[in-house]
Amino acid sequence: MRIKKQLNIKHYINQPVTGVVAAIAAVTITGVTAFAWGPERPTFTGENPADYVTFNSITNNPQVGDERNFVRIREAGTSNYVDEMKLQPGKEYEVINYYHNNAKTSLNESGKGIAKDVTLKADVPSVVKPGERGKVSAAITSSNANPNRVWDEAYITADTDIALRYVPNSATVKSNGAVNGQVLPESLFTTGALLGFDSLNGVLPGCVEFAGTVTYKLKADAPNFKVTKQVSKKGENKWQDKVVAKPGEVVDFRIGYDNTGSMQQDGVVVKDALPAGMSYVGGSTVLKTAKAPSGAVQPDAVATNGLNIGSFAANSNAYVTLSAKVGEELQKCGVNELVNTATIITPNGNKQATASVTVDAPCKPNECKPGVPAGDARCSEACVPAEGQVVDENGKCISTPGALPTTGPAETILTIIGIGALAAGFTYWYRSRQNLKKAMAGISPEAADAAHDAPKLLKARTDTHKEDDKKDF
Repeated sequence: MRIKKQLNIKHYINQPVTGVVAAIAAVTITGVTAFAWGPERPTFTGENPADYVTFNSITNNPQVGDERNFVRIREAGTSNYVDEMKLQPGKEYEVINYYHNNAKTSLNESGKGIAKDVTLKADVPSVVKPGERGKVSAAITSSNANPNRVWDEAYITADTDIALRYVPNSATVKSNGAVNGQVLPESLFTTGALLGFDSLNGVLPGCVEFAGTVTYKLKADAPNFKVTKQVSKKGENKWQDKVVAKPGEVVDFRIGYDNTGSMQQDGVVVKDALPAGMSYVGGSTVLKTAKAPSGAVQPDAVATNGLNIGSFAANSNAYVTLSAKVGEELQKCGVNELVNTATIITPNGNKQATASVTVDAPCKPNECKPGVPAGDARCSEACVPAEGQVVDENGKCISTPGALPTTGPAETILTIIGIGALAAGFTYWYRSRQNLKKAMAGISPEAADAAHDAPKLLKARTDTHKEDDKKDF
């Protein structure tokens, strides 16, 4: 890489005058910036040109300055060519390539100063991204030049993605010769295009009067688009970000595509991803465009592999509508937020948008809504725990660990019978005690005392027998 001076060409003159002025008017040096040219080669001046065929090696050309800086760019319609340009979407830019065989005029008669197979090849990036420094370059080649190939670069930047495209038939030659005004083929950007003076045959004599320029235009396109997604109750056409629906109900979705860029987008694909709990209604996809404002029924591909809706010029748009059914069986009872996602797929990238359907699904028996405390009235009726029960993590009613089992009708009857039996037993015991008191009331005090002491006497006798048994043993 070499340091080349940044030049501004004040104006361009297309008139039949001698020398390089036919191609480029006076220039002024505005600063020094690092730019690339090559290869390293001997340089010359206008007063002392080369004694052999060589290209763009004079450093004091009164019209262009240093000829090694032979690629420049400007916004179309402005006066100054520069070495670096910030591109803006929708605008056209013009690139200029200067060429000059630096051999002395005196060498032309013998043929030693005539360049052969002179070809110009231009190179332009297809896309410039923010933060990048794109190169617009050109190379001049000749089979008998020394060196055989010289090249130079200008630079372009952008604040957004820019796609550059060549404006057809804009590459024209400006020269003092018969080739002036001729259009170069688009091979200029692939294998190269032949230059010349009397014709585009690759033959170019030495001297500034045979020099010339090739200019061509580029259109700066900014590919961009917008995608929207909305939902409505079936057939109502009240499009919004979300709706409330019931299990089994059908809703409509609308996907909008707008080409907001400055270039056509080809092969635009629309894909819709229905959430779990919703199913696509077959035959419901309709495409509305400027050509079909009433809508045209489309194949059932939007909810699977995607639907190709075609190509769209800048500032054009389309809408795709489809229907979907809310499932009877959802993943959970209570509020379900079903989010539907649409994707627009283009050669310049993909974008997504969403719309949602809110469904409040009823709870089944023994099922509580997520997050609802046990026994809450918002649970289903069978989920309200009875005495001695709790609601488990699955929303079901279960007995409390260690608690008595719950009772039903049969258990209630048995309980009543048991209580009755206990009452009868107590009554019998109480009456027996009363009868015993009455019987004891009719005997003498000595008999009563004997009866009272009888258990004690029996126990003493029993203990005496136990002691005797121990002695015998």
